[in-house]
Amino acid sequence: MEPMTVGALAEAVGGQVAPGVDPTRRVGPGVVIDSRAVHPGALFVALPGERVDGHDFVATAAEAGAAAALVTRPVAVDVPQVVVPDTVAALAALATDVVGRATASGLVVVGITGSSGKTSTKDLVAAVLEAAGPTVAPPGSFNNEIGAPLTACRVDAATRYLVAEMGARGLGHIAWLCRVTPPAVGAVLNVGHAHLGEFGSIEQIALAKGELVEALPPTGWAVLNADDPRVIAMALRTSARVAAFSTRHDPAETGADLRVWASDVAADDLQRHRFTLHAAGAGREPASAPVALRVLGEHQVSNAVAAAAVGLAAGLGLDAVADALSHATARSRWRMELAERPDGLAILNDAYNANPDSMSAALVAVARLRRPGGRVVAALGDMLELGPDAAAAHREAGALAATLEVDELVAVGEFGPDLVAGFAPSGRPARYFGSVEELVAHLRGALGASDVVLVKASRGLALERVADALVADAPARGALVERAEGARQW
Repeated sequence: MEPMTVGALAEAVGGQVAPGVDPTRRVGPGVVIDSRAVHPGALFVALPGERVDGHDFVATAAEAGAAAALVTRPVAVDVPQVVVPDTVAALAALATDVVGRATASGLVVVGITGSSGKTSTKDLVAAVLEAAGPTVAPPGSFNNEIGAPLTACRVDAATRYLVAEMGARGLGHIAWLCRVTPPAVGAVLNVGHAHLGEFGSIEQIALAKGELVEALPPTGWAVLNADDPRVIAMALRTSARVAAFSTRHDPAETGADLRVWASDVAADDLQRHRFTLHAAGAGREPASAPVALRVLGEHQVSNAVAAAAVGLAAGLGLDAVADALSHATARSRWRMELAERPDGLAILNDAYNANPDSMSAALVAVARLRRPGGRVVAALGDMLELGPDAAAAHREAGALAATLEVDELVAVGEFGPDLVAGFAPSGRPARYFGSVEELVAHLRGALGASDVVLVKASRGLALERVADALVADAPARGALVERAEGARQW
């Protein structure tokens, strides 16, 4: 956010300047919702919460240098305040104002949605766009009614691209986010089973994801996955130009204005994939360029081709896009994060979230990481919000682990017994534990130096605790740990 007066802030959010406040006082840059993150000049937004109320921290924010606070009721603190009926809605209004003024000066907003892969693709898109100009993208998964506007408020006069990750737990959510940060480019990655319990059917999920392309202007670009029938069908729901991407073939049959695809896909022994990136259409001569990804997993090929399509739709050249993808590294924690202990144990931490599609991708990846003389172990927990089919989905995940010849499966959570039941017919060890602590204690005694262990579950289980415990165990034995993005490159 560029600095503005308190009066202009009040106008932007539909609020009132508190009595006695000089409306010409300036606030910005910076918008924060955590008093611990306040820096001099920042605007502090006092959000309500289940356990804490942001209004209780206005004084702390003022002491840290906040120039103003956005509140629903005046607080007896000597800091300029703008009073609004709803601070969440006001934050969104401020983001809309920030983005609207920046768009008039050339800002390009890219929206990304999908049942899985949003955050990883967002990171790759940011890496691509940064090659062309200053880019703002959310840290982690800031993809809801608070995270998305908060990210948008980081836009300033120099920002050329804003990458907006858009999540949904119901119909209308993405449409609302698109009104806050109107996209010029919108990418739909896939339609899967994430949040199936909340939506009720996969058709409803597709309906919700398509709200992104419905919000695009005729001059914009809808970037659609040609390998997903429900996604490519969204071409009929948009007035924008269509860029179709595929990891299987030239999506010429789609009739898209721009086509982007991969061929000659191959992996090294650490599951980093390389491929030839192709592009055709949109007034450009057919061309190709090599890409060698540094991020891990075959699913990253689709994410990378989607990111390439976004970059090309935004006007970047193919060579620049390919080079950016080849240098991109993981930016968000607990997503296919691979670490090796000095004693040799490898830990694949993909514990940020889980659904049937991402669980399958992670199991395939870890199975391919098997090392000579070592075992593959899966430490899994619940995939949440799957509705009445949850038990069956967990049994299917366990069965897939067995098919992939995982050597041992250990599980926690409500559906842990279903994961074990799906794996058990393999005859290989399968164990359910009532707590994370019990699971960790078992793994410490069972894992060997050449083993690879996958840790994955939905966010609600915070299963990164398992990975952290295993990684931290090495220093206790007198050794240092090397992260995948650190001194030792996987």
